[in-house]
Amino acid sequence: MIDFVFWLLSYVVPFLAVLTVIVFVHEMGHYLVARWNGVAIQTFSIGFGRELFGWNDRRGTRWRISAIPLGGYVRFVGDMNAASVPDSEAIEKIDPALRPHLFTNKSVWQRIAIVAAGPIANVLLTFLILYALLVGYGRYTIPPVIGEVVAESVAEEAGLETGDRILSVDGFAVHGFEDFQRLVATSPERPISMVFDRAGQAHTITLVPEATQVEDRFGNTQRIGRIGVTRDVSEADLTLYRPGPVEAVGMTVEEIRFIVIRTGEFLGDFFVGRGDVEQLGGPVKVARVSGEVATLGIVALINLTALLSLNIGIFNLLPVPMLDGGHLLYYVIEAVRGRPLSMRVQEIGFRFGFAIVLALMVFTLFNDTLFAYLRAVG
Repeated sequence: MIDFVFWLLSYVVPFLAVLTVIVFVHEMGHYLVARWNGVAIQTFSIGFGRELFGWNDRRGTRWRISAIPLGGYVRFVGDMNAASVPDSEAIEKIDPALRPHLFTNKSVWQRIAIVAAGPIANVLLTFLILYALLVGYGRYTIPPVIGEVVAESVAEEAGLETGDRILSVDGFAVHGFEDFQRLVATSPERPISMVFDRAGQAHTITLVPEATQVEDRFGNTQRIGRIGVTRDVSEADLTLYRPGPVEAVGMTVEEIRFIVIRTGEFLGDFFVGRGDVEQLGGPVKVARVSGEVATLGIVALINLTALLSLNIGIFNLLPVPMLDGGHLLYYVIEAVRGRPLSMRVQEIGFRFGFAIVLALMVFTLFNDTLFAYLRAVG
């Protein structure tokens, strides 16, 4: 019993707290823009399945907390389901006075704005969290100067030397050695462009970090890139840098750009055979990571919330029916053609999208469970 309570408090509670915040913000983005455009909203739900408790507001929207806390949705009046598939039969029976307020009767640009608002809300949440942490706490940094180049390493072959100061990697500014390490680590077996300063002269090189398996403090295996450089760090090297409010905006945008690009490259690796399936994670892995990060403190958990929010926003923009990106694809086609796709074509697309999303959920759940078991017995 004690072990179960410990597991519940250590893993499930942090996971649900993080997920609930992200889902609420995402769905609130849809809700607010829909309200601003005069759309009648039937339900705002955190979670799926049976309602645990809820209430109706003065506009007739049902706010509910549901039994399966792994997502959420905003359902508009006239929708067939939570995926916003129009219900033509129900629409025909709706009071004519309500028809102008149906989502399906709004202009294509209004519908695009409403659907895009969810992922945009996730990006804004990420920006606000990262910006607040940067302004409020600053960041500890180390001068990005190479201390030693390992013999016969990628760095030596590329011509790097002790004392070289790294200026940028793949167009990302390097403010400290920790930036340099992260940019290299997130590019295993991918070519990277590096700009460095040597004796006042800027030089540009291209190299390919080697893929290496490492274990983090929690025993999780990570596949990272390494080029073979080290740096000894003394207490005098470590400084706390606090950017001003304006500079922090640029640094936060740069951080979000980095996450988006590296996430895209990570997904692209699977199409060229470089991907590591162990790095893919579903609910089980996210719960485990949330629990592990929670042990590092509330700031670390808030930072994880920002990263997951951005990744969920990106995932939802994939052009797969059932996801926001699939809806946007339909509406962009409608804007170009001047008329929507037939309901038959849309229905086929939604079924196809449902199959993809379900297959991905099953795969990640199996992947999570398999590697969790292997870790337990290994």
